[in-house]
Formats: sequence, C-alpha cells, structure tokens
Amino acid sequence: VITYQGKKIIHVHVLPSGDVHSYKKVIYDRVFDADVKVTSTSQIAQMYIRKQEIFTERKIYPYVGLDDLRLDLIPRLKIMASNHAMQTHPWANMSDEELLKSARLYGTDRVTGVSGFNLAAVMLLGKDEVIADVVPAYVTDALFRVVNVDRYDDREIIKTNLIESYEKLMNFGGKHLSDSFYLEGDQRISLRHILTREMIANTLIHREFTSSYQAKFIIESNRMLVENANRASQAAMIGSDSIEPNPKNPIIASFFRNIGYADQLGSGVRNLYKYSKLYSGKDPVFINGDVFRIIVPLNQKLATYSYDFTSQNNQTMRQDTQLYTQYTQSYTQPGAVNADMIIAYIKNHPNASQSTMAKDLGININTLKSIIRKLSKDGKIVHIGPAHKGSWIINS
Repeated sequence: VITYQGKKIIHVHVLPSGDVHSYKKVIYDRVFDADVKVTSTSQIAQMYIRKQEIFTERKIYPYVGLDDLRLDLIPRLKIMASNHAMQTHPWANMSDEELLKSARLYGTDRVTGVSGFNLAAVMLLGKDEVIADVVPAYVTDALFRVVNVDRYDDREIIKTNLIESYEKLMNFGGKHLSDSFYLEGDQRISLRHILTREMIANTLIHREFTSSYQAKFIIESNRMLVENANRASQAAMIGSDSIEPNPKNPIIASFFRNIGYADQLGSGVRNLYKYSKLYSGKDPVFINGDVFRIIVPLNQKLATYSYDFTSQNNQTMRQDTQLYTQYTQSYTQPGAVNADMIIAYIKNHPNASQSTMAKDLGININTLKSIIRKLSKDGKIVHIGPAHKGSWIINS
C-alpha cells in the first residue's frame, strides 16, 4: 500500500505463470500495460517456449553416438582451449570421451535416468545430417544488401555445427565490413572483429534451437543486425546500465568461453556499447523479446578513416547518442516498444500521425495511444495542430 498525494494506491505484484492460459478460448499475452490477443500459431508456440523452465540444450538423445559427431574438430579445439588458457587448460590431456563429459555434452537425465549425448553436443559437434534430423529448422541466414536492398547482394545459408558456423559468419562479416586502424593504448585492435564477434557469438549461443524461427545476420549500408529465436522472461530494451546476464544455453556458452569464442557473461553488451560508439559514433540497440535482436549502426564514412585512441580525440570525436531508430523500418518485434523508443521516433518524424507511427513501429494502435497519453500527461511531448496534420514537440 503506497500513499501518494494524499491518496492510497494498492500495488499487487502478480508473478508470471508457467502455463499458457486462455479466456473464453482466446489466448492473451501481456505486453507492457496492454493485453494483446494472440491468434498466430507461431506466436502461441513462442509463448510456450518462453514459459519453459528447462534448458532445451540438455535434452538427451540416446541414439546419438560418437559416430554422429565431428570428432575431427576436437584436436583443434584442444589447441584453442590451451592457447586461450595460456597452455594450462585441462582439455589438453584428456581423451575425446573425457573432454565430451567434462564439457557436459554427455550426461544423464535425472528424471528419466536416460544417458547419452545432449542437444548441446549435437549443435556444437554434430555432423550436418545429424543436426538436420534433430533440429530440422536450424539455419543461420547471412545477408549483405547495400545495392539491391529488396533482395541481397551476397548471401550465405549456414546449417553446419556452431563451431564452423561461427567461423563462416566471421568470414562473412570480414568480407563486407571495413576495418579502420585503431589503437587502444599502444595495442592495435580490430573494431570490426570485436563487434562481429560479440554479435555472432550471442546469436549462436543464446538462441532457442527448438524454435522454427530462422536466425539472421544482416549487413546493410547503415546498420548490421542479428536476430534469433529467444526464450525471454519479458519484452524489454537492454541498456548499458541494465545488464543482467541470463544464459539461455549455459553448456554451449561455457564451451564457447573455453575455446575463446566468448568472454564472461555480460561482457558482450559492455563491449558492444563501448566499441560501437568508436566504430560508428552511435550506440547499439538490444531488443529482448520472443525474437532477440542486436542492431549496431554503421557509418561507413566514419569507419573509412583511421585514428589513434587518446583522451584528447576521444573527447572531440563525434558523440551522437541519439537512439538509433533505423530498425523500425522492418525489424521491430510487435509490442517491444517503450516510451523512450517512441520519443526517439518522434525526433526523426515530428509530423507523423499516430496510425503511421504504430505501423512503422509495428505495434497495436491502442498500445501506442496509451503510451502517447502518458507521455503527454507527463509533459514530455506536446502535439500542435490538427490530429492528422499537426506536429509533435519534445520538451527537453
């Protein structure tokens, strides 16, 4: 019970349910302060995935054996792990079977008592035909579209194991992104490598592999993005000051950290915020929903020039902190929009009507009106002129 301006407000916190419920045979999803009717089969399936309390990577496949795995990759993985651990990694002296068990790729289901290789083992080291049998919808679509924006200028469809998928996606990014010279202290580092590494590792590690949603890595003239199926507790924006590591596939994440393809949890968000500003002058955008998206702005004009990182030029470098809103054109998850995102949209489209705004942002018009009313009531925005032909003003 809260007392506010002489009145009492009763706040009741209702915990999320582990089930999908219906009312009069209609399923609703809670999106911020709105109840959204869900009719699409894929959306309902995503709700079930989101509410699962188990890690699907641990599912045991008792009929998957050593012959179904790419054991030829293990010697190279041992070397990578040893190099990453300064030649002190325990994998170096293990047999293949010992390494697989140490990495928790072979285990026992404590509910059924069944032992065998799990989904994590299949995704990390499975042969292509085995992966296709276990997760038929698994694919990562890499697209480069700058000239032919309606289709693509270059494309690679990747369906192999996560280890080689990472390498192919990194090569794809290296082929199509510029890499300006950059010194951090007295050490030369690749901004392109850091950004693509964090984005690609995230989309491979933390995706929900049981979903049929197709993961993507897209490079355009003004942005690059990754998106993948996700098991999110709620739709939200992730900021640099709201990092709460929540590994969707801890076994796969641990494997990637052992071989140096990923760092500790939470470091990816910090790295992307730090180096995206240096690479393009803008902050990245993280959208956490049933589909997880990372959007990194691109400024090829800025990326073309080389510079050394010092305290002086760091202060004089262009600091464009406006929220990057290009994702609203075609990659916004319906419902994953908040007040800050609407303000950012209005900055670029002050004459847009509410119907146009809802269409561009991909949200329900009633949800948009609810947020607009609150922003107007709080004095953050003001509308001048007729409803359909007026303009928006943002109060500083």
